[in-house]
Amino acid sequence: MAKKTAKKSAKSKKGGRYSCNVCGLVITVDNICGCVDACDIVCCGTEMKPRKK
Repeated sequence: MAKKTAKKSAKSKKGGRYSCNVCGLVITVDNICGCVDACDIVCCGTEMKPRKK
């Protein structure tokens, strides 16, 4: 199985921004999936943190 490297957090909203504390990658949420379970946004093996605008 392929390992998922990025997931949507249940708290994410469209337009939300997240950044990686390891590599500095910043993402913007464009689409929210319909997952029932809570998901995390992961980069470099750590959870990405919400970024202030």
